[in-house]
Amino acid sequence: MIELQQVTKLYGTVIGVNEISLSLEPGTYGLLGPNGSGKTTLINLILGQLKPTMGSVRLFGENPWRRSRLLRNVGHCPALEISYPRVTSLQWVTYMVQMHGFGFSEAQLRAKTALDKVKLTHVMNRPMVEYSLGMRQRAKLAQAIAHDPQLLILDEPFNGLDPVGRFEMTEFLREWGREGKSLVLASHILHEVEAVNPSFLLIYGSRLMASGSPEEVRRILANSPNTLVIRSSDSRKLVSLLSAECPLASVRFRSDDEIEVETESASEVCQTLTRIVSDQKISIHEVTSTDESLKALFSTLMRIHRGEMQKGAIN
Repeated sequence: MIELQQVTKLYGTVIGVNEISLSLEPGTYGLLGPNGSGKTTLINLILGQLKPTMGSVRLFGENPWRRSRLLRNVGHCPALEISYPRVTSLQWVTYMVQMHGFGFSEAQLRAKTALDKVKLTHVMNRPMVEYSLGMRQRAKLAQAIAHDPQLLILDEPFNGLDPVGRFEMTEFLREWGREGKSLVLASHILHEVEAVNPSFLLIYGSRLMASGSPEEVRRILANSPNTLVIRSSDSRKLVSLLSAECPLASVRFRSDDEIEVETESASEVCQTLTRIVSDQKISIHEVTSTDESLKALFSTLMRIHRGEMQKGAIN
């Protein structure tokens, strides 16, 4: 479906993406990376909106550069904000569908169907300037799916959505995958992408650092520097036991039922907790991470990339 071979994109002396090679079969993929890591540049290369400085890009087996007909099979929801003050969502989505070669009547029918799917039917005749950010985000999704593409590429689609909107977006994307269609979902927030259950593509510093399943990403996080908050029945005793069992961790008392642990390996602490629960009369109520985020994940990947940490350490 998508193939990149040694692709580099330069903006003058600034590197957009650096020597990325990947081959994606049809399926669901999460493109995960911090802001500024190169996600949007990579998407624009795949869509043929940018031409690589070096290397080659293939979309459905063809070079997408100046081949707009390929986009008939692709729906794109960009991160950029839409700004057409006097245009309704029905007018805008209809026009976008017409650009894929459909006549006005069919384009308008498809637009209405798509707007209904994203729950905007009740406002589709109102100017989009009156929409909330979340409603404009759903309008962008409607134009991306109205022409029934096989591949959907979304760049930060959860931006501006309230909790209900995020849930509905997640359910929609899961259903999209269950229908046998493909998805590339770009985000800088791990749990939002993970909820769709994709294979991960981890990009950082313009490079593709790693790829794998959600379980493999979780394994990396479990062996990354992390801060854990542990709620228990006896926090003072737990501080003493963990400090003795995990001398490299920093263990602090927070309250009668809560402690904080800074550790290089969350999995090591959790294994120690298992032994403590078995040997001592302490109940563990909850273990949460205060920084289960891309920062810890990509910090570990960069250490592996620089040779400071062996790959075997995360298996």
